[in-house]
Parts: sequence; structure tokens; C-alpha cells
Amino acid sequence: MLNAWHLPVAPFIKSHDDRLSITLWLRGNDLPQRITMRAEIDNEECVMAMKRLSKSPVPGVTAWRGEIPLDSGQPRRRYAFKLLWPDRQLWFAPKGFSRIPPAKLELFAVDVPDSGPQWVADQIFYQIFPDRFARSEIRTPEQDKVYYHHAAGHDIILRDWNEPLTADAGGSTFYCGDLDGISEKLPYLKKLGVTGLYLNPVFAAPSVHKYDTQDYREVDPQFGGNAALLRLRENTQREGMRLILDGVFNHSGDTHAWFDRQNTASSGACHNASSPWRDWYSFSPEGRALDWLGYPSLPKLDYQSESLVNEIYRGEESIVRHWLKAPWNMDGWRLDVVHMLGEGGGARNNLKHVAGITQAAKETRPDSYVFGEHFGDARQWLQADTEDAAMNYRGFTLPVWAFLANTDLSYDPQKIDAQTCMAWMEDYRAGLSHQQQLRMFNQLDSHDTARFKTLLGKDVARLGLGVVWLFSWPGVPCIYYGDEVGVDGANDPMCRKPFPWDKSQQDGELLALYQRMAKLRKKSEALRRGGCQVLYAEDNVVVFVRVLKRERVLIAINRGEACEVVLEDTPLLSFDSLMQREGSGENQDGVLTLPALSATVWSGE
Repeated sequence: MLNAWHLPVAPFIKSHDDRLSITLWLRGNDLPQRITMRAEIDNEECVMAMKRLSKSPVPGVTAWRGEIPLDSGQPRRRYAFKLLWPDRQLWFAPKGFSRIPPAKLELFAVDVPDSGPQWVADQIFYQIFPDRFARSEIRTPEQDKVYYHHAAGHDIILRDWNEPLTADAGGSTFYCGDLDGISEKLPYLKKLGVTGLYLNPVFAAPSVHKYDTQDYREVDPQFGGNAALLRLRENTQREGMRLILDGVFNHSGDTHAWFDRQNTASSGACHNASSPWRDWYSFSPEGRALDWLGYPSLPKLDYQSESLVNEIYRGEESIVRHWLKAPWNMDGWRLDVVHMLGEGGGARNNLKHVAGITQAAKETRPDSYVFGEHFGDARQWLQADTEDAAMNYRGFTLPVWAFLANTDLSYDPQKIDAQTCMAWMEDYRAGLSHQQQLRMFNQLDSHDTARFKTLLGKDVARLGLGVVWLFSWPGVPCIYYGDEVGVDGANDPMCRKPFPWDKSQQDGELLALYQRMAKLRKKSEALRRGGCQVLYAEDNVVVFVRVLKRERVLIAINRGEACEVVLEDTPLLSFDSLMQREGSGENQDGVLTLPALSATVWSGE
């Protein structure tokens, strides 16, 4: 039997000035006589010879090494291995052995040089829905004004922080959280291990969720206005925290002066064919504005308009650039439903405009982090480098839901075994470069989904398994506010409950698990930047290892009964011992003894 090992990280790759050294490990009885590496230079396939090394890096392993020139070609270096015998050939790529050449987008891929934001992979993000996280002590009465919410057809509703959330008037119910409240809770977030914040929209808008933007250049007065955001930015900088804003550029709100459905200024595009903003929106032949998914309060922006393009991203004083400049100095943008943005009321020329947004951000702040919201397959955008990363629903959240909570995005039943789960996640990863994988935005849930705890239902004991997975799978973990203390809730609006600051209402054991995993990730470069190899995936058990240089982190997830797992002998785990860092499983000479419903982490060098 022939086995092969390669990950696009050290010790398997090493950069030497103008050359990238790449090593393949092999073990078996029927070793190939020759190995070549199929690489690319400016999209042209090239064959690189590989040499067998005289010295084995690990006992029992035969190593072959080749080089890719770095003084030419594109930064994304794609490659696979072609193993040759006198009468046959075999290919090796991220998805394993194949008798046919792997597709271009299923090759190993590493970005050298990597122009993406280097800081992202080291973060632990925390997503905050501003109205529901914390109400500040310095909040003023002016922040609690009641006004008429046209889209809802009634006045907004103000509630006390401890009043239970109901499904009534979801978009019009306010608990009066604000940005100064976030500032006041930064010590709590630091203790949790958080290093970066992603805020749902903060700009002026009539709804509680603020995705119906009324003014892209003013922070909502309910949240404390521009001054409160500036205070939060200064406070996060002092604490060494990153801050990401939510960019809603697919549509505006119908109360925006550009559109003005209520006809308050008589110059908005809705009722005025000669409005200076008329071509910023798309209208049917009958004069009806095209909206987003049937929501009339969310008219679609039309990027056929050059003046709109200049206002949103291209112009020197555009909205995208404005918030990345001083004094705001934001660290990047999360782009709402960005795959739907485009021209003519649809998504025509979408990639062009998404790339334009990202380019404008990079020109303004080269290390800014731009990631898109994609519930579906985001690889089209990532492979075209129009974004740094994406919210990793398809590559992380949904397979974890299916494996642990037996549900899909539509909340229909979906029960899969470990082998299927790993095939799903590994197939998705195979289409991305290593650096892109490390910057993917991983979450167990968000403001747009039911809480993971609620999805688990009767299997809520599996909650901790998901938490360990979140902190150990390739990508940057993001905690949706309140998950760490056991907040539950079905889909919107119930997933947006006020944070329970009364400790008697918090799950202290769950909070402690989040804190331990955050500390473990901070200490482990392999968890933050290492390659990932699945070692076992059968029935109820998933085992994978993170690898970087000499460091190894072994993770075992068992959703079922107590069991023993025998790992195949692998040179990736050629250590005298691995120390247990989390959980209560045991590892004895490659035999894992796993308790029921357990997640165990071992590490060593």
C-alpha cells in the first residue's frame, strides 16, 4: 500500500529567495520510479522534475523535493504531484490519489508572496448586533426618541433590557444597546480572548437591524452617533483590538435621501424622474423601483451609474474609503449579500464591482480585511481574488450543523456521518489557497440563523464539540455575541436576544470552555496558521491534525458513544508524546480512547 503526505506549510514547503522548495513524503512497498510536479507559470502548465532525497526526514519515509521559481508567474502557486512507474501513473493532490490529472482548482495552492492582510489569521472575532449587546451608562435621553417606522407601519417599540424578546415587530423593537455600551464591555471581551470586533450595521437607519441604510456617512443617533463610534475606535485601538464595519452596498433603505419614498425633500429618485440620483436605482417600465428580494424598503442600487460607483467605492472620498481613513481608521469591511450586487437591478458585472470595492479598500488601507457574506459557494469570488475571504457558511457552518445538529440551512433534516462531513469540508478547502483558508470567517451561527444551541435541540450536549471545532479548524473563529454564555433562540428575530449580563443567567462552564480554547489558539501557531490533515472520519468520529513546522495539534470530535479509534500510522505524528490540552480523551500509541460526546485536543512538538 502506498501513502503520501504533503501540506502547503513548513516542513513541506520552504521559500529560498527566488525559489519555493516543495517536499512530498511517501511510504509503501511499491514506490514510484520517478516523480514530477505539475505547476503553473502564468496559467501555463509546466513540468518540474523532483529529486529523491538521500536522507529521510522521518524514519520509514522517502522524501522527494522539487522547486518552483518565484521570479516569474502569478503569486498563487498551484501544483500537484505525478507519480510514475514503467507502466502507469498516479496523481496526488489535496483530495488524495487520482488516476486522472486533478482539475486546476483542486491543486495544492499557496500564495507567495501573500498580499492579503497578514494579521487576520491570528484573530478571534466577536460579532455584535449593537442594539442587543450592551446599553451604556452614559446613554442620553435623546438616544431613546420614539419615531414612526414607515416600513412597519407603526411607531418603534422601546423595551427594558430584561423584557423577554417576542416575534412581534421584530425590526421595530429596540432594547437600546449602543456603541458606548460596547466600549464599556471591552474588558469582558478581552478576558474572553477576543481580539477583533465585527459590528452589524451602525449607520443611520430606521430599523433595529440597520440594513435599510438612511445615511452611509452618519452613525445612527440611537447608537450614540459619530462621536460614539470614534470613542469605540479609540478604545479598541488602545486595547489592541481590530474593528470591522458592515457594508450594505447592494441596496439602500427607502428613507435614504437618494431614494426618499416618503417624499420629504422632493428630490429623491423614488418620485422624481429628474432626481440627480435617479440612475442610482433601477425602475421597471411602469416606474416601480426594483427592490431586494421583494422588500420595498430596500431598493436595489444600480452600479451602471458611474456617479454611484464613485460615491460607493471609486472616488477618493467614497464611502468605502471614508471609514478606512483617519480619524476612523477601521480595519475593513464585511460586505452584505455582496454576490447580489450589480447592474440593472441584478448582479450583472458583479465580480467587477466587488473587485472594485476591495481595490478601493486596499488603496486606502493596504492591510484592510474585506470579506463577503455568501451562504452559498463563495469560491467563485475567492478564486478571482475579489475578496480576502468569505463568511464560511458553506465550508464550515453548514457541514458542522449537518454532523452535530442534523439540519441544513433551510432547517430541513440532514444527518450525515463523519466520512461525508469531512468529504464536504475537504472538497471545499481544496478550491482555496492555504492563505485564503486561514482567513475564512468561521462561525457556528450568526444574526441571520438560529442559534447553534437551539439547532442542537435534544442533542444540546454536543454544543462543546462545536466550540472546540470552531477554534481548531482552518480559518478565523468568530463568536456571535452571547453564544459563549449559552444564549439560545430560533431564527430572526429570536436569535437577536439582549445579552444576559446577570451572571445567574449565564452558562459559566460554557464560557470557561470558550476562554480555554481562545487561550489555546493564542498559544498555538499551528492552530492559527498550520495546515490541516484529516486522519480519521468514520461514523460518529472525526480526527484531524494541524501541522506547522515541528508543532502538531491533534483534535478528536466524537458525537456518539464512548469508543476507541485506531489511527493509521502517520509520520505527521512521529512524537514521543502529545500533551492533552482540552477534553478527557486518551491517546496511547495512536489508539484514542474517546468518551461519549467529547472533543479532545492534544499538542506537542
